[in-house]
Amino acid sequence: MTDHPSTYKAEDTHRPGIQWDDRAFLHQAGDGGGVLDGAKSIRDGTFAELIRHIMLLPEENRSEHYIQKAGDRKFEYDEIVSLYNRTDFPRGD
Repeated sequence: MTDHPSTYKAEDTHRPGIQWDDRAFLHQAGDGGGVLDGAKSIRDGTFAELIRHIMLLPEENRSEHYIQKAGDRKFEYDEIVSLYNRTDFPRGD
């Protein structure tokens, strides 16, 4: 699982495409964010693992969550569904 790529000698600082193995955190929608946002997560894992987790929830509960990915990027339900439906999404991990 990656956190941030190494900047030693400025090598490997950008990898093209979606980083499915980036560290990510599952949150309850409306948890308030803020300074203690990291402590409010209800699950952590790779970005792909959390997408799979949300898609395994009952359909009526899926939109009650969002994913906070490394780099402070927030993914809401509609975007999570789009990522899950991509042909390059790693389904078998």
